[in-house]
Amino acid sequence: MTPFAYVAARLIKPSALLVSIVAVYLVSLVNADDHVSRTPSDVVQVQMHNIQYHFTNDIGVHIDVLRGELVPTKGNPMPVFDDKNSFTLRISDALIAIDASSMAAVLNTHVFSAPNSPVKDVSLQVEKDELKVKGKLHSKGDISFELDGTVSATPDGRIRIHGTAIKALHLPVKGLMDFFGVQIATLIKNHRVPGVAVEKNDLILDSQQILPPPHIQGKVAAVNLAGDSIGLVFGTPNKISLSQPHENYMQYKGNRIQFGKLIMNDTDLTLLDMDSKDTFDFYLDHYKEQLVAGYTKTTPAFGLRVYMRDFHKLPHLSATAR
Repeated sequence: MTPFAYVAARLIKPSALLVSIVAVYLVSLVNADDHVSRTPSDVVQVQMHNIQYHFTNDIGVHIDVLRGELVPTKGNPMPVFDDKNSFTLRISDALIAIDASSMAAVLNTHVFSAPNSPVKDVSLQVEKDELKVKGKLHSKGDISFELDGTVSATPDGRIRIHGTAIKALHLPVKGLMDFFGVQIATLIKNHRVPGVAVEKNDLILDSQQILPPPHIQGKVAAVNLAGDSIGLVFGTPNKISLSQPHENYMQYKGNRIQFGKLIMNDTDLTLLDMDSKDTFDFYLDHYKEQLVAGYTKTTPAFGLRVYMRDFHKLPHLSATAR
């Protein structure tokens, strides 16, 4: 059973043709531009099922199911796969899980990465119904702190970690979040800590800002802990009608997409797992190698069906990344 099933219960050979396929995936995830309004003709419809997506060597998420749109960001007439800032993945419905180690990497390498960040060396662990956060208060001589908390969604679609027990130097502390919350508030004002807010003993994270490029756009409807993962629910994913319910795939439909020197009009592109028995393991930084290791088919309507090898099944690459 995938982490999402549990969460839902609770809450090629090288060719010009292959090159054109590649870029289509880059469309699936990118920097958000919340202030750009688009007409339906601007967007590419996206649907995904059972995808393990790598942002970096240390950060990845599991997409159980997703429906949304690729929206060009300001100044871009269409999504361009070779430019991760040219589009946003606007999520309408999804089940996405991020494991504790990946979330810790997000906090250490992206959120609290500034030299003057008040928090360092963060680690996370899921135990039953609580999230255990450990780290160091850099602004206080790197003293250790521990936070036990529950998780939930805020009314405006962010992730709330409510501190139920807080310790510093192994001693109970009242209002520790208030203490370094002042430090965080100053950094937020100076745009040094993306997507983080503090309310009393609560740490609030914005999933639209804390992940490294490519970013997502969408409000979290519910948050749950399952296994060693944090499950994020967007919209009503149980109502998604999958086009290919027995495949692990990423599908793109409509509008235009640019990849390399090529432009695909009236996009009809589906990236498929060569081995449908496991999760489709995809790493954007190595999509070309995954593409070359697979093969492509053309439909009678000139759509593209690209069968790609899982990233972890490319030993010379996955070993290097690890």
